[in-house]
Amino acid sequence: MIVIRSKQNPVVKELASLKEKKGRRERGTFLVEGPKMVGECRGSGLEIVRLAVREGYEGDNTYSLPCISLGEDVFRAICDEKTPQGIVAEVKIPENALNQPQKSCLFLDGVADPANVGAILRTAAAAGYEEIYLADCADPYSPKSVRASMSGLFYTKPMRGTREEILSVLGGVPLIAADMNGEDVFLFHAPEKFCLCIGNEGNGLSDEVRKAANFVVGIPMQGRVESLNAAVSASILMYLLKKGV
Repeated sequence: MIVIRSKQNPVVKELASLKEKKGRRERGTFLVEGPKMVGECRGSGLEIVRLAVREGYEGDNTYSLPCISLGEDVFRAICDEKTPQGIVAEVKIPENALNQPQKSCLFLDGVADPANVGAILRTAAAAGYEEIYLADCADPYSPKSVRASMSGLFYTKPMRGTREEILSVLGGVPLIAADMNGEDVFLFHAPEKFCLCIGNEGNGLSDEVRKAANFVVGIPMQGRVESLNAAVSASILMYLLKKGV
């Protein structure tokens, strides 16, 4: 296999561009780094366009997929991780059109930190929330979000749209807003099917989503702790709201 050693190589430029939102939007693909994540991505059924491996990569499985070999410095240039693990997959972004949810779902309203978006997707996959609606959020296909999702992204269905579009699609589904001043979630009994709404890390839910909510729940705090990280709050609520369903 020929080893590419120039960062100016067109293929290298294409792969490096996927670290940025503009590049992902133009190519319709995103990057998955590391042998474990690449293997889980392939197992999920997502379409892998090609693989890139570092020169001398000792992994024994490239899944008979199109593969290129890159010199050390060039491989590092396309990766987002500080210590690249030797293999990267370019994966097609699924075309998830806005559709009504089949089961209980999540609405991420302005969640700005890609690590939070990824962590929420990770828990969502584990807790059985497949359909995730995102308005004005960090890109779930950014390297930080993909990494934080720990393969949760591969087993959920992110759908992006405006707040108006998403609220229209969710018409008829009870909306449960997460707010620190809401009803104690430990005493709340959720309907069989619902949408949990998680707001921005600093400002909470938008007025538009808050006004549309049917219920408002919160996690009781003790001591001087005023709030929890958005991903932590979302994780607790996801499990508690399903406890009686």
